[in-house]
Amino acid sequence: MYCYVYIVQCSSGSLYTGVTSNVRKRIEQHNGLRWGGAFHTKMHRPVFLQHLERYPTRKEARVREKEIQSWNHDEKLDLLNQTTKNQILSAI
Repeated sequence: MYCYVYIVQCSSGSLYTGVTSNVRKRIEQHNGLRWGGAFHTKMHRPVFLQHLERYPTRKEARVREKEIQSWNHDEKLDLLNQTTKNQILSAI
């Protein structure tokens, strides 16, 4: 089963980076449509998927998540600006 590193943009403009094995379910959790989600996204709904990367293992996905989380806001925005909808869809 694949794991995904994702970035969502919150209604406040903030960015949240996470890892999941089920993208749809996780986005629904962040938007309050299912139980779960992060405290940050709960306070800044709705959220919109802006970036997605697929990895063969959770360990690899976690390494990439930590790398992205260490970046400042502008560096993350640069990554988002390079991401196309086709790249997101092809990762799923």
